[in-house]
Amino acid sequence: MSIYKEQRVGVLVDIQNLYYSAKVIYKKKVNFGQILRAATGDRKLIRAIAYGIKTLEGQEKNFFEALEKLGFEVKTKDLQIFPGGAKKGDWDVGIAVDAIKMSKSLDAIVLVSGDGDYIPLVKYIQSTTGCRVEGIAFQESTSNKLIEELDSFTNLSENKKKFLI
Repeated sequence: MSIYKEQRVGVLVDIQNLYYSAKVIYKKKVNFGQILRAATGDRKLIRAIAYGIKTLEGQEKNFFEALEKLGFEVKTKDLQIFPGGAKKGDWDVGIAVDAIKMSKSLDAIVLVSGDGDYIPLVKYIQSTTGCRVEGIAFQESTSNKLIEELDSFTNLSENKKKFLI
């Protein structure tokens, strides 16, 4: 199936995955507005969700508000801090559940993450719903196996000026 203007698209952004990839690889920030435009193209955007982690300091509040102004629905959860100081905050299961639910009424899901943990999700959606699963991330921090499974992959590193601030 090729990409048509009639396609209904859902964009799911793993903020932490993208933020840390850009910070570690390029010491820059991500232009989420450009990513949303690239993910959608000429197609119909049905839903764009950005998944983030709230810290105790709440410094990300303005960032989340800026994402909402760009057209993202922002879902957040609190950073977990374990005895001993270990910190955890990820949305893998939440993103997977939303992707499965949304795939039934969309033509394409764009997963904005390079996390190889999503491989079973990609295979499941492709085999059960016929929905395309596309990926957008920095290739340096993306699982090669994930890239192989996706219907298409956009490497943000190929156009750093457009996707980094």
